Amino acid sequence: MDSYEGVEKLRFDEVPDPLPGPGQVVLRMKYAALNPADAFLALAQYPAKPKLPHVLGRDGVGEVVAIGAGVDEVQLGETVGIVRGDTGVDTWGTLAEKTVVDSSHLVPVPQGWSLQEVAGAPLVFLTAWQALTQWSDPAAPPAPGSVLLVTGASGGVGSASVLLAKSMGLTVVGLSRSTRKGEQLKVLGADFVADPADKSLRKLVLAAIAPKRVDIAVDTVGGALFNEVIAMLGNAGRVSVVGRSGGTVPEFNTATLFFRRNRIGGVTVADYSAQEAKAAWNEIVKRLDALGKRPVVDGVFPFADVKAAFARLSQGPMGKVLVKIAD
Repeated sequence: MDSYEGVEKLRFDEVPDPLPGPGQVVLRMKYAALNPADAFLALAQYPAKPKLPHVLGRDGVGEVVAIGAGVDEVQLGETVGIVRGDTGVDTWGTLAEKTVVDSSHLVPVPQGWSLQEVAGAPLVFLTAWQALTQWSDPAAPPAPGSVLLVTGASGGVGSASVLLAKSMGLTVVGLSRSTRKGEQLKVLGADFVADPADKSLRKLVLAAIAPKRVDIAVDTVGGALFNEVIAMLGNAGRVSVVGRSGGTVPEFNTATLFFRRNRIGGVTVADYSAQEAKAAWNEIVKRLDALGKRPVVDGVFPFADVKAAFARLSQGPMGKVLVKIAD
């Protein structure tokens, strides 16, 4: 990435092999996963402004091929995933044959998981976990039986939210414009799916969950839909704001929060320490194993087709978009 003019300007290049510093390892990447944050960073619409040229890619799985001083968490030849950190943000990321990662940000491949599932899961599942658990101190899942509304439910964070919510015993309402994706969301565990473009959206959702209202919403869309989300909240209802693919919220009236004591809160995985991220990840893996479910992969693109992979991401995939870096 030579400029902040978008992912369409990305180019391939040869660079020297990276070397690990103290506490770091070099991974030979097998799969990298794309996130909307990558595309936002490439447009200077993200808090980080890394020095150029830059390599994008926050998620991925790879083989440890070099180890720096003081590393004892992983071994040469081990295949590991990246849970969080500066990778692809302030340091060069996973859209490369080799990349350097702090060893504290690495986790083993869970038993029974494919490399593709591990490559795409950490960022979106940690985001979903924080979105669902951040409303109590200490952070904890909502009470079983609570009603969750997920906008953009077929995306990476959306599908992760549906799966985690079912592990918590929540009633899940997913919003998706696609009938086909809506059926897939029901397979994941969504109790009710609606089209956010439906003019009777509020009436349909409230009728489906009556006599309850929405207890918590995970919003990845923003835009005009945000006002509808607020209108469906119950007393002490909360909205975890994850994204804004729908753009700016028009004419938001703060008075709509008054009488049900509704709350709005932002979500950022960067707020987790390495230890907190690993603890949350272990809980996520345990819950998915108990459900007998796995992260959803939309499609896998060859390394040469990174731009096509980003185009797929912009279309609204069902789950995660991956790039296969090497065999």
